[in-house]
Amino acid sequence: MHEAVAAIAGCGVSPIVRIPANEGWMVKSNLYTCDNSMWKLIEMCKGALDSGAHGIIVPLIYTADDTIKLLKSAKFPPQGQRGFGSPFPMEKFGIQTTTEYLHQANDALLTIVQIETKEALQNIDAIAQTAVDCLFIGPFDLGNNIGHPIIDGKMDDELHEAIATIQRSAKEHNKSTGIYCTSGDQARHYADQGFHMISVAADMIALPTFLTSALTSAKGSYVHSALNIAKGAAAKMTGPYGR
Repeated sequence: MHEAVAAIAGCGVSPIVRIPANEGWMVKSNLYTCDNSMWKLIEMCKGALDSGAHGIIVPLIYTADDTIKLLKSAKFPPQGQRGFGSPFPMEKFGIQTTTEYLHQANDALLTIVQIETKEALQNIDAIAQTAVDCLFIGPFDLGNNIGHPIIDGKMDDELHEAIATIQRSAKEHNKSTGIYCTSGDQARHYADQGFHMISVAADMIALPTFLTSALTSAKGSYVHSALNIAKGAAAKMTGPYGR
């Protein structure tokens, strides 16, 4: 992660890190509790923000309390409990001193929560009222969790309404919204609805699509290749990483 964050920031792009769970030691550098009887130093981990990430995406949010826990880990005092001392993040923001980083970090760093559970949908207004920056929708997991999974690329009306509910709550509380998409057309659809952070394709989709197109062109005529490419483009994505 350290190497990837440095490489992305070096290109003038903001590195955003999705952490596996809402655990403080993944967000920042911290000690990890092993059991209730004693503290054990299992891992001193330089977390996402201590590596210089400009923001974090956190999955499996259920309640506003979950977002408050995240904010305490991500923010320096007095807003949170993040410790100060990592030598890595300052260089990811250009020429910046440690004092300058400390003064701007709480306002500049993005906290993005994934709305993908039934409980998060039920608690969306309370979650949106916290100090998180962006509500990011995972439609495949959200559909599964509310009993309306995406089957053969088709989204039920109930899932569309759930997405609209999240969008309405975000607008009401001045939050940005994001959503995972599997195609340019779908991304355009949600961009037109006012979403701010939108995936267009995953590498597991983009790479096979490009390679298939290239191989088809190499094997057949231009007309034959064009027809096959058109067929491929028209195919619906039935899962988050393609068919």
